[in-house]
Amino acid sequence: MTLTAPETPAGPRQARPEPAAPPRRPGPVRRTWQKVSPYAYVAPFFTLFAAFGLFPLIYTAFVSLYRVELQTPGDMEWRGLGNYTALFGDAYFWTSLRNTFTIGVLSTVPQLVMALGLAHLLNYRMRGRTFLRTAVLLPYATSVAAATLVFAQLFGRDFGLINYALGLVGVDPVDWQNGTAASQIAVSTVVVWRWTGYNALIYLAGMQSIPDELYEAAAMDGASRWRQFFHVTLPGLRPTILFTVIVSTIGATQLFGEPLLLEGSISGGISHQYQTLGLYMYEQGWGFFHLGRAAAIAWVMFLLIVVLVGLNALVARRRSRKEAGR
Repeated sequence: MTLTAPETPAGPRQARPEPAAPPRRPGPVRRTWQKVSPYAYVAPFFTLFAAFGLFPLIYTAFVSLYRVELQTPGDMEWRGLGNYTALFGDAYFWTSLRNTFTIGVLSTVPQLVMALGLAHLLNYRMRGRTFLRTAVLLPYATSVAAATLVFAQLFGRDFGLINYALGLVGVDPVDWQNGTAASQIAVSTVVVWRWTGYNALIYLAGMQSIPDELYEAAAMDGASRWRQFFHVTLPGLRPTILFTVIVSTIGATQLFGEPLLLEGSISGGISHQYQTLGLYMYEQGWGFFHLGRAAAIAWVMFLLIVVLVGLNALVARRRSRKEAGR
């Protein structure tokens, strides 16, 4: 007798999955949009840049080759490079160029050094650091007109608070608006006050991007905080420092509001002692109505900015190559 295992009922047969349909190819309109859409997204920026940046730049170069007066802007007389030669022969142009360089150095160097130290302090863990980070940005948010008018009162010769404080320590009153060095220091002080906090926050953002492992390794090697600052923080901030130097150089070359409002004169003082290139351009265009010469000054300022920015980039590149070759 043979025993056989009972047959198990067969389960329901599973249907075989149907093969997936091939992906549908996008139509010609969709394919065209996929190719054009990146350009469509960036088109508004380039359109505005061409309308308000590139066209005025080219048109200013065109106007600088003509004699154009503000009263009769439609009457244009060809001068070629005559506006530029007259410009370089004007002693006040060289005075304004020298003042721009001096005020730029007096405002940029202390500003960036103070911003670097302030950012280093704000980078520590301390109470109320969020409030302090917000507070250092308040001068930048203040109107340049309001800030300059307040500083003009502070630097007053007879009743200014600065001269009052100097008198307490036995220093004679300083004529901050008529002295050459004193007026340039006063203008530079306003610039330093407005932009130090702004640059400090930029440096703070750069410091927070430096890996903590570098500081821990330096501390394990016995490096003090000063050594960590010079050998870890500063090398890590080199691109940020280069950026702030370039932006501050551009701002110093275009300085206009602070010297204009310090005394309210477009000539930059009695003897043009703190007249910058921006004030000189405004004086030629809206004071003497020489739009052609004002356009030539604008292009000289533009070329000067290009040269200064190029020199800064060249120095930074050579230094990075030298350090990479060590």
